[in-house]
Amino acid sequence: MNMSFDSQVAIITGSGTGIGYATAELLALSGAAVVVNGRRKQVCDEAAQRIVAQGGRAIAVAADASSAEGAQMMVDAARDAFGGVDILVNNAAIFSPADFVTAPYAEWRRVLDVNLDSAIHCCRAVAGALIAAGRGGRIVNVSSIHSYRAERNASHYDLAKGAMDQLTRALALELAPHNILVNSVAPGFVDTPMAVVDGKNELESEWFITNYVQQRRIPLARAAQPGEIAQAIAWLASPLNTYVNGHVLIADGGLSVTF
Repeated sequence: MNMSFDSQVAIITGSGTGIGYATAELLALSGAAVVVNGRRKQVCDEAAQRIVAQGGRAIAVAADASSAEGAQMMVDAARDAFGGVDILVNNAAIFSPADFVTAPYAEWRRVLDVNLDSAIHCCRAVAGALIAAGRGGRIVNVSSIHSYRAERNASHYDLAKGAMDQLTRALALELAPHNILVNSVAPGFVDTPMAVVDGKNELESEWFITNYVQQRRIPLARAAQPGEIAQAIAWLASPLNTYVNGHVLIADGGLSVTF
């Protein structure tokens, strides 16, 4: 059964590149009108233009999703351009390694702001609009296998993603009376710009190839492509999903089931 998003309006944060862009493109080419969001105006503008060039409906809103003002700006833009909002995908994310003891707290705060606070502010703004409209909706939070696995020098990111999944569960309960379904998708390794750390693509490193490909710690022996994660997000956000609520869908190629 094909997913149709006709008459749906979606806000996707962090959608200039990577998983966010793949999700915006998929939803738009399946009938939705999409708000492409990110902090970099040129990147957002170009992403929206690529979607429009393929026949989709899209606008770019360069706004800081980690602020209440930025979140409301996206809701207002969706209303002005498309008449409202039906779907929120919280995908904005950053990562940089940080030692727990020695890293400045400002670095911790930056990771928490972008990865967690953006989801909080956007959920508040969009949930308010959905409740006021009275026709239900869908929220999908893009967390990570970091929400239940730890990695050295990633405690700030682990914390943010774990809290995002707990936010998913709490809002699934709180928003259910309004027919707003809230779920998470937790990816593993994905071939996106975030795979580049300190100028090196970890997916091309000897460490990744030896451990995750040759020794098959990822049973599928590869990282995901952004479009594969977008498919999982899209199903949870679609009208086809009528009963999955408060769920964390792990999309990691089987990584989490291995020793």
